[in-house]
Amino acid sequence: MAHLDAIDAAILKAVQQNGRISNAVLAERVGLSPSACSRRLDILEKSGVINGYHARVSPKALDYKMIAIVHISLSGQFAKTLAEFEAAVKLCPNVLVCYLMSGEYDYILRVAAKDLEDYERIHRDWLSALPHVVKINSSFALREIIDRPNVGV
Repeated sequence: MAHLDAIDAAILKAVQQNGRISNAVLAERVGLSPSACSRRLDILEKSGVINGYHARVSPKALDYKMIAIVHISLSGQFAKTLAEFEAAVKLCPNVLVCYLMSGEYDYILRVAAKDLEDYERIHRDWLSALPHVVKINSSFALREIIDRPNVGV
């Protein structure tokens, strides 16, 4: 979508604040009829501006008390090497985020663990077993300061 107007921006702000907002309330909030609002929302979804709706579940509520930031180096950056690593890392249920990086490390992961013993298990059974890994560097978050689920509109 090349251009977002003020109504599109208002729709995006509203659904970022409450993904379960009804179309009638959303339409009223942005000053459109329900059918026009529904069409706008559909366009934002189909164009990829909105790429999904989800519930944010607290890791702590599920007894995941630790977040590890994991830097990973691979044996090379060949297309096959990257594809094999990426396919395998997607299978690890504790990996919350994985980024392909420029710079010293090839990937940075955010990993949830219940405690240090659980992280050791994840490291041993999952991270060390990922294909083409030659170096793993783990750091542990002491406190979360901010975790924005949305970008500014």
